[in-house]
Amino acid sequence: MTSDSRVAESGASLHRIGQIYRTFIKQVDEPLRQVGLAVGQLPVLVTLKNAGASSQAELARVAQVEQPSMAQLLNRMERDGLIERVPDPADGRSRLVSLTGQATRRLPAGKAVMDSLAVKALEGFSREERDVLQDLLSRIQANLERVSKG
Repeated sequence: MTSDSRVAESGASLHRIGQIYRTFIKQVDEPLRQVGLAVGQLPVLVTLKNAGASSQAELARVAQVEQPSMAQLLNRMERDGLIERVPDPADGRSRLVSLTGQATRRLPAGKAVMDSLAVKALEGFSREERDVLQDLLSRIQANLERVSKG
């Protein structure tokens, strides 16, 4: 196999991953909206659920977006009653973002939407195949993170 062939094959594989992601997001968008959530909010909601109150900078880092984009998203989420900003006890000048009770109550339904489609997407895959897929995707992610660190 030539170098050009390997590059084309690699590009096609990553393009396919992108297509799968976009199809998945398209499929969960409306069901998530029906439970009062949006796809773009999920990184913030999951991070706050798992890590507790966090700074805007930390949420931007996890979601891999710029600070101004995160600020806009948090403003909308606060308006919609999903998050609240509270003073940081360690630094009175800063504020931490935390989930509201409303968001906490909506998360199980949102998770059910995501889980249901994930099960359908992997229908017909054996446990071994799912494990191999997870391993391969983890390796791609690690390679990309290595590249981004320069």
